[in-house]
Amino acid sequence: MQIESLKVYCDLAETESFTKSAHINGVTQSAVSQQISSLERHFKSILIERSKKKFRLTREGQLLYDYSKQILAHYEGLHSRLQEIKDIVSGTIRVSTIYSIGLHDLPPYLKKFLKAYPTVNVHVEYRRANQVYDDVLGNVVDIGLVAYPNKDPRLEVLQLRKEPMVLIAHPQHPLAKHKSIKLTALAGQKFIGFEPDIPTRKAIDKVLRDGVVEVQNVMEFDNIETVKRAVEIDAGVAIVPHATVQLEVSKNSLAAIVLEGVDLARPLAAIYKKNKVLSPAMKQFLAIVKG
Repeated sequence: MQIESLKVYCDLAETESFTKSAHINGVTQSAVSQQISSLERHFKSILIERSKKKFRLTREGQLLYDYSKQILAHYEGLHSRLQEIKDIVSGTIRVSTIYSIGLHDLPPYLKKFLKAYPTVNVHVEYRRANQVYDDVLGNVVDIGLVAYPNKDPRLEVLQLRKEPMVLIAHPQHPLAKHKSIKLTALAGQKFIGFEPDIPTRKAIDKVLRDGVVEVQNVMEFDNIETVKRAVEIDAGVAIVPHATVQLEVSKNSLAAIVLEGVDLARPLAAIYKKNKVLSPAMKQFLAIVKG
């Protein structure tokens, strides 16, 4: 029995999916099944109830999971400490990020990190906000990057920074001639928004609600790039993070307008699973992203 088998087993118990466990560990579903069978033979116990309706650990399976988590935590802690003693920063970091952070905020920090630690492999997944949380909690990734982080007792949240939001419009739109406007100027405007379940959309809706401003929601999208394209064809105006439109503003395909008197700075955060042992590479990555 090897430590890798215990990790595969714990990932399976947490994701309740042979497919996800295989993906996390870079093996086939067949290999996962074989390792679980090997553990059952070793401990002479049935670990998982073989039911098509619901995945469930047996009593013996739960006991093995609890002890395996402790063993893995000690092993990862030992490995991390040995690397620190030897001043080694290497390995792989798996990151899941929402589109706007991954495409616009992360690249300069990632470039700086890879220049400092070229032996580290950083794998980045671009996901919807709810999927980032699922990835982190399911051990599919090590670190998640989100906006407006949720409070969850299972997660550690590292606040990064607050990012200013601006109104964007087509350069020929009547509002584009102003450098700043009051929120009330948006009343009745055609509005391009994010989909309702996206945290940034919820925050924008609250600002509009608090200001007693009603807009015409004409389009909804799940990512920042499509929102920008819709505004570029003058389908409406939108509120987006300032950092995500600097290129378009410089090319005059979009105009950015400051909204006066409203708190529209969205908080960005890194999240990882509570009690997770962070490798030296992960610690340095988080330090650079926060810096």
